[in-house]
Amino acid sequence: MIGFTHYLIVAGILFSIGLVGILKRKNLLMLFFSTEILLNATNIGFVAASKYYGDLTGQLAAFFIIAVAASEVAVGLGLLVLWYKRTGSINLDSLQIMRG
Repeated sequence: MIGFTHYLIVAGILFSIGLVGILKRKNLLMLFFSTEILLNATNIGFVAASKYYGDLTGQLAAFFIIAVAASEVAVGLGLLVLWYKRTGSINLDSLQIMRG
């Protein structure tokens, strides 16, 4: 039987993987993937808590997180494509040449 703690353990593992990915990666695309893993880990936690307590609030919060993540991906990938066309690289180190 899969219980509430199992879901929280999976969410914690996914959150840790996403956090390590954000801290260690230099590639912007991998940074976006790591952010998505973080957001999906919180979604698992919210939905599991919602199911455990019999309340729809966690599922509603997860729905809004999914909407924010979709808009983040759309805007972020658009900027990423623009940056790749300009510099030919999606490395974080290439952002040092930005001038304003």
